[in-house]
Amino acid sequence: MTQPIRDPGRVAVLEKIAEYEKARRFDEDVEEDPPTIPLEPDKIDYLHKGIAGGCRRVAAFASAYVYFWNLERTGQMRLEPTEGLEHLAEVPGGAVLTCNHFHPMDSFIMQRVFDHSHHRKRMYRVIREGNYTSFPGYYGFLMRNCNTLPLSDNMQTMKKFLKAVEQVLAAGNCVLVFPEQSLWWQYRKPKPMKPGAFDLAARSHVPVVPCFITMRDSDTIGPDGFPVQVYTPHLGAPIYPDESLPRPRAREKLRRQAEQFALQTYCQVYGQMPQYACGTVFPDADTP
Repeated sequence: MTQPIRDPGRVAVLEKIAEYEKARRFDEDVEEDPPTIPLEPDKIDYLHKGIAGGCRRVAAFASAYVYFWNLERTGQMRLEPTEGLEHLAEVPGGAVLTCNHFHPMDSFIMQRVFDHSHHRKRMYRVIREGNYTSFPGYYGFLMRNCNTLPLSDNMQTMKKFLKAVEQVLAAGNCVLVFPEQSLWWQYRKPKPMKPGAFDLAARSHVPVVPCFITMRDSDTIGPDGFPVQVYTPHLGAPIYPDESLPRPRAREKLRRQAEQFALQTYCQVYGQMPQYACGTVFPDADTP
């Protein structure tokens, strides 16, 4: 049987992932992202106020839903029902959603999870500064209009960001954050999480609903020469901030609990502890 020809670009990314894992560079992207253009505070309307912003949002979501539907129709994206969907459905108000980051479309996988939960409000997603300012064309349009909350190195812009997140959560909406910080294509193992997502939850007194998406090879080979993945989202029970603790300690407790959920889900689905080229990654985690 003839072996499929694998995309050299994807092969290079996998080699870089292996290199970064060995060096413990878990929070660094391996893709060649476009140069980041700084986001100035007067260049962003986080809540899309006004008729024009609302129209762009409607158009962006309509287009994104069609794009994702076509990926599923053509077999390029395969998604199984979410396990633990009731955990999000039972959250009455705002929440911070966390998820592992392994595919450019994984935020839209989470959008589908959110839609199926029948949560009464909207889901917003935190994205990197360069994704908002630097992507041209169609993908740039989606990055700027699908309820995105871009981070920034500009302090004044970040003040607007924090205020917008507080308003979004206070209104009962959910905010999706990828706390691993880096996108590693089709990487199955949990990565260490940064504290930012959990600080947002502690600051706004809302729960964290952790998600870990597992994957398996299908029998279909994609255009890149690799097996199309079948994704299964797993939602955990809401984790509430410990209000008896100072915010830094409450944030750290949330972070460790979310990491523990990801580790336990990995072990349950794949039947083993994750093995890393750099050795132990979660020394304080309970053995599932």
